[in-house]
Amino acid sequence: MKSFDVVIVGAGAAGLFCAGVAAQQGLQVLLLDHSDKVAEKIRISGGGRSNFTNRELDVRAPHKHFLGNNPQFCRSALSRYTPQDFIALVQRHNIPFHEKHKGQLFCDRSAEDLIQMLLRECDAGANGGSVTRLQPCSLKALRFRDAAPLSERYEVDTSLGTVTAQAVVVATGGLSIPKIGATDLGYRLAQQFGLGLVEPRPGLVPLTFDGEAWAPYAQLSGLSLPVKIETGSKKTLQSFDEDLLFTHRGLSGPGVLQISSYWQVGTDIRLNLAPEVDLQDALMAAKQHSKKRIANELAAWVPSRLADAWASQDAAWQRPVIEASDKALTQLAERLSRWSLTPTGSEGYKKAEVTVGGVDTRDLSQQTMESKQSGLYFIGEVVDITGWLGGYNFQWAWASAHACGLALGAAIRPS
Repeated sequence: MKSFDVVIVGAGAAGLFCAGVAAQQGLQVLLLDHSDKVAEKIRISGGGRSNFTNRELDVRAPHKHFLGNNPQFCRSALSRYTPQDFIALVQRHNIPFHEKHKGQLFCDRSAEDLIQMLLRECDAGANGGSVTRLQPCSLKALRFRDAAPLSERYEVDTSLGTVTAQAVVVATGGLSIPKIGATDLGYRLAQQFGLGLVEPRPGLVPLTFDGEAWAPYAQLSGLSLPVKIETGSKKTLQSFDEDLLFTHRGLSGPGVLQISSYWQVGTDIRLNLAPEVDLQDALMAAKQHSKKRIANELAAWVPSRLADAWASQDAAWQRPVIEASDKALTQLAERLSRWSLTPTGSEGYKKAEVTVGGVDTRDLSQQTMESKQSGLYFIGEVVDITGWLGGYNFQWAWASAHACGLALGAAIRPS
């Protein structure tokens, strides 16, 4: 029976990076994945160019850009492996990249550049370290053997045979995008060894509304505009200034994806569709001199399709602004700047970019990512840490993988 220092389950962003780091610590690594393609989520992310990190990440206040039952958990790993560290790696491999919006970094050519970089890092093992990659290869069973020698305490049954290892790293990701192979394997392994789970749910996902209630807005499908969007109240209040996109079934776009991770079923979201202007003041000022119809006046501040759709909802809004009552204009401004609506649900895991929830961080070490089950580690999206849209989730994958890889080296090959 072949033996390795560590078996890493999952060859996505976190698993692939961790394998390279561990091999460079002199470890013999087995990396397995049930998919025949490596790092498929990297490949499809960012429109095929992979938004691989974000310059604006604040490692001193990670709760700004991350959520979970304890967002502070990610501070240790993120402060020890920063966006600048990953950027330096990308530059060492001569991969051209650019910044798009709010600190988001993308490959110039293709996400494939990033995948090849990670594979080269796996091939750069030091002091006898190496990565053996098996794909497609499924994990069938994992057993911890108390009586076995330390170096063989985990017995790993795979679809290609059984191996032993001193440590196992679970980097299986979440439930989002099942068409590229997402499963609940990581959660099942956590439960097998008595670790807590925070109920998983789709995150960074379009929100949907009841068909009948949404009918007046379905005509706006494809329309995009900058908004202020918020949900929650008091301590749970969260807001974003981002673009919103109307769809046939509801709302999408960066602002909605961001707020979806914080939205709770049964609660409302609130939109200001003209965040750059005080609509009430603007409409009252227009009333003093303009003979335009209200919808035409509104079109100065919101897209004309939106202005027409709103004005058509009430006869009092279908007239020249100069003839409108103050009350009608106030109500219209209120509706546009404080539109409250309650989603009926989301597009689910098939459209979600990430999974919120996962392995409870109370059962993991923030320094090493080792669980309370000795020798069993969890990294990346399978953990109850979720980043904002814009490269934050990849940075969590790199940082948690790096912390884990170094910890494995220190535990198995102490200098």
